Amino acid sequence: MAENHTRSMPYRTHHGVGGTIIVTLQGEIDVVAAPALAAHLDTVTAGRRPDLVLDPRPVSFIDCAGLGVPCRARNRARAGQGRLRPVTVSTRFLRLLRCTGPAGVFDIRSRWPDRPADPSVAAPPSRRPAESAR
Repeated sequence: MAENHTRSMPYRTHHGVGGTIIVTLQGEIDVVAAPALAAHLDTVTAGRRPDLVLDPRPVSFIDCAGLGVPCRARNRARAGQGRLRPVTVSTRFLRLLRCTGPAGVFDIRSRWPDRPADPSVAAPPSRRPAESAR
């Protein structure tokens, strides 16, 4: 009996300032979700000088197949003279990158580089207490 593995897409994409493409990963990035995500990131990195920000903070689980997807996207971006910048402060995700090896090849950012150009798309909330008290 075949199982039906249906899920929502493991990502959301929007455009930031200056042509930056922001892809927010979400849910489980595993062997089931990885092909759809890889196809999407292949499209995003297909042009010349792609500028991609990858936000893995909403990810609840990632396996080896899922971890290979951002590595492939980074290689494709660099081949097109572009860049891929993950944004995370998740100790769990950073430890996973260190243990598996790719931590040193990513330009990991601890904060959001630019606010999205579309005001209907909210940037991640600031974590500074002084701003939330205003």
